[in-house]
Amino acid sequence: MSNKAVLNPLIIIGILFFIFGFVTWLSAVLIPYLQLACELNNFQSYLVAFAFYISYFLMGIPSGWLLKLTGFKNGLSIGLFLVAIGSLLFIPAALNRYYPLFLLGLFVQGAGLTVLQTASNPYVTILGPKESAARRISFMGICNGIAGALAPIILGAVILTDADAVKKKLSVLDPAQKIVELNALAAKVIVPYLVITVVLVALAIAIRFSALPEVNEEEIDEEGELTEQHVRTSILQFPHLLLGVLMLFLYTGVEVIAGNSIIGYGSFQGIPLTVSKFFTSFTLISMLVGYLIGIVCIPKFFSQETALKISAMLGVLFATAAIFTSGVVSVVFVALLGLANSLMWPSIWPLAIAGLGKFTKIGSSLLVMAISGAALLPLLYGYITDQTNPQQAYWIVIPCYMAIGYYAVSGHKLGKQKQINN
Repeated sequence: MSNKAVLNPLIIIGILFFIFGFVTWLSAVLIPYLQLACELNNFQSYLVAFAFYISYFLMGIPSGWLLKLTGFKNGLSIGLFLVAIGSLLFIPAALNRYYPLFLLGLFVQGAGLTVLQTASNPYVTILGPKESAARRISFMGICNGIAGALAPIILGAVILTDADAVKKKLSVLDPAQKIVELNALAAKVIVPYLVITVVLVALAIAIRFSALPEVNEEEIDEEGELTEQHVRTSILQFPHLLLGVLMLFLYTGVEVIAGNSIIGYGSFQGIPLTVSKFFTSFTLISMLVGYLIGIVCIPKFFSQETALKISAMLGVLFATAAIFTSGVVSVVFVALLGLANSLMWPSIWPLAIAGLGKFTKIGSSLLVMAISGAALLPLLYGYITDQTNPQQAYWIVIPCYMAIGYYAVSGHKLGKQKQINN
């Protein structure tokens, strides 16, 4: 495949990763916003992440089936239309200040992104040498991270303006006045999500008529054709993939905890909400630094496995430091979890999907389903926060990082020697 034939599809996929990041990290602002507008506790507010990410689990396998019927390119257009429909649901949800409808909109958005992720990630892995897959995924991560850093700033500037003053005002209003104020607050999301809907529909149409090629994933690597395609009969016969699914489940959980909790955590540490609303962007900026390191260093200076080992160690170190410090210093360590998290997806994905051959599409679906870790672990974090406090709740990320460290050292090798012997 020529350089141009590779570059053009990667540019298109890069745009899609920008969309992933923008839509996904809006939830970091929606959590404190809806907690205020819909009068929620911590556990209830983290249903935002649950509704959005649980769709990855429920729609992972159906997305694989859909792509078998439509192909990757048409699947991308369908996914964008679904995200647009989910965004459109925010308008009646805001007009009625009805939290379950917000959650439904988030679920539909997540379903659309599931299709997009299932189709786009194999492109990045396939279009180029497998040993540099982490570098290409890191580039996509930059597209994702830039959008993710911009999203909370843009939406926060619209819907969390004077949030501390509004919060204080609500505490002294009578019930009738309070409803009027809350309705006005809820209406602030209408224009942003209407704009998002229009942009997504335009992109869906553009992708449908683009020159993006179809990719035959059964021709990915020769080793897969020699062993797995001829010997293996089930996806369950790839233990390195199954363990990789669990690792992505844990990784997405700790990544979203770090990004979505930091605004509330800053407030817990005594920092005004009008300032802490920018903290998610700091977490994502530290992720961008990690992505740049991955692009420059993998595989020239160190391997995907080494990157994952270092990332896991940094995760344990930064989380522990956040727990045992206070104030701005503690918040900085939470933001630095973005650096620890940055090379985990780029490293875990190619290690887990290596050598699957004809099972690549179903393997990709399973890995996308693992994103549901971002639904369950943040919800657990919210529950522990209600029982203790936001700082002590960070203890749950440490065993997750330790498990990822195991996968980096030896877990990704499980079953591979057996496949070679066969």
